[in-house]
Amino acid sequence: MYNTKVRGVLIEGNKTYGQITNDILSPQERSIPLWWYIALSVFFGALLFGLWAIYTTVTVGIGSWGVNNSVGWGWGIINFVWWIGIGHAGTAFSIFLLILRQKWRTSINRAAEAMTVVAVVCAGLYPLLHMGRLWLGFFIFPYPNSRGPLWVNFNSPLFWDVVAISTYFLASATFWYIGMIPDLATVRDRAKSKIKKAVFAFMSFGWVGSARSWLRFETTALILGGLAAPLVIAVHSIVSMDFATSVMAGWHTTVFPPYFVVGAIFSGFAMVLTLMIIIRKVFKFQDYVTDGHMDAIGRILTFISLIMGTAYATEIFIAWYSGLEGELYTFFHNRIRGDYTFAFWAMVTCNAIIPQLFWFKKVRKNLTLVFIISIIINIGMWFERFVIIVTSLSKDFLPSNWADYKPTLVEIGTYLGTIGIFGIGVLLFIRFIPMMAISELKSILKDTGKK
Repeated sequence: MYNTKVRGVLIEGNKTYGQITNDILSPQERSIPLWWYIALSVFFGALLFGLWAIYTTVTVGIGSWGVNNSVGWGWGIINFVWWIGIGHAGTAFSIFLLILRQKWRTSINRAAEAMTVVAVVCAGLYPLLHMGRLWLGFFIFPYPNSRGPLWVNFNSPLFWDVVAISTYFLASATFWYIGMIPDLATVRDRAKSKIKKAVFAFMSFGWVGSARSWLRFETTALILGGLAAPLVIAVHSIVSMDFATSVMAGWHTTVFPPYFVVGAIFSGFAMVLTLMIIIRKVFKFQDYVTDGHMDAIGRILTFISLIMGTAYATEIFIAWYSGLEGELYTFFHNRIRGDYTFAFWAMVTCNAIIPQLFWFKKVRKNLTLVFIISIIINIGMWFERFVIIVTSLSKDFLPSNWADYKPTLVEIGTYLGTIGIFGIGVLLFIRFIPMMAISELKSILKDTGKK
């Protein structure tokens, strides 16, 4: 039994079932506000810049990037891992909390799942671009062909990435869409336009809301959740194998799989926090995304930040304890001090130190500070991926290979293009799809609302 006196009220304002429907659907039923067009224009501009960068990459080649013989992986792989981390938010947030029967997820899970789908699309673009020739992407799929014994390397972690990420995308998109079916039917029933009614009738698969339909819907959600939950662990573990299976200093460590998984959940939860604070403020959803929700996410981020700090300390200790010259140089002369000192300490400060402010209740209740810290965390997680990749590759075991790495305008443009894709995807989501699961909010109203 949910005790509101102990755990707090999840839906405030003494709402009725009808009020919940009206509140959640009001952004879709009102005229499009001016700020939405302005934001869409900004993100569309970023997308155009990204399209120019992609065109340059395809026509000129990877030589338009700042990568070199030493740092063969540049911003492309850094941003790939960063976007995959953000893409862990929806599945980790929605599925894990669904399996654990956490009712406070209901106000946030829909937006987190949408964010996941868009982020994985952004991530999937980078492996194709990093090939240099997008039209050769089909070579990585093991389909029957007439090219003789030419198959993908099944032992390569890069191939594992393709399999894991494509599976993760399909599972996340399926879970997200199936969860929307009852709400899409609600939009269908309230639609005044014939076109809108026909579109949402098609999208809701003829949902009628019978007892049998609800039983199958809830069973399907749990089954999909159970099947997709291991993917959260598997996907970023496999991404970590791109590094851990090598013998490069700073990479060859068994801590990478759990370290990458926790880091992905950390950045994903931080991005969820950023997005939900904006949605709460702009659409006046304070009754549904309460201070208790923000407090809960802040507590989770505090705990994960401690794990990240422990992982950083473990890496440094193992490098020192091993006594290996390559490890010692990478950590103590190329990260802690050296050419990439700023990136290393930015990573530590943003991920392991600043989030500890969430220990203080006054900080967790100040949404401005919470918003700023959530952005700082994702900046720190980007620097983490930069530190892992560039510091190990720029100065390897052969000093004659040493070379500095700096991104070019093309790489920066590609990254801004993915920011544009992400922003446009989120804007389309909040405009045309209910941002919260209406059916799930109604299911917890009596237990978690004000008595």
